[in-house]
Amino acid sequence: MFGDLLRQLLAPAPHRLPEPDARLALAALLVRVARSDGLYAAEEVERIDRVLAHRHGLDPFAAAKLRSDAEALETEAPDTVRFTRALKDAVALEDRSELMVALWSVALADGLREAQEDRLMRLVANLLGLTDVDSALARQKAERE
Repeated sequence: MFGDLLRQLLAPAPHRLPEPDARLALAALLVRVARSDGLYAAEEVERIDRVLAHRHGLDPFAAAKLRSDAEALETEAPDTVRFTRALKDAVALEDRSELMVALWSVALADGLREAQEDRLMRLVANLLGLTDVDSALARQKAERE
């Protein structure tokens, strides 16, 4: 189902993803963050749907469908580097901090902050070309929202 997208993500020098694939890559990364602590809580699922609806102007059904597709893609994709590389190419540097806010909002949605999530968020920030300070500011913004 996701063969073409996975081939693009796994290519040694992938081309910039078209918008629908970039949306799916972000959604899959949100799912990966939510699952990183071994618990995929209902609060995280709801937060992913809200993030996708807000970021992409989707109705609740379209957001849930995108998340559902992303859940399947996330299980098939081998590593986080591929998603972040696709997003880094698709999103301007000045807009990537908003991606981190979205990612932190999902990581914090279940009310728990786990070491696995912190490690993944540190990796993702680095791979997106953001600093630890950028990530901390994004986390603080996510906590306030």
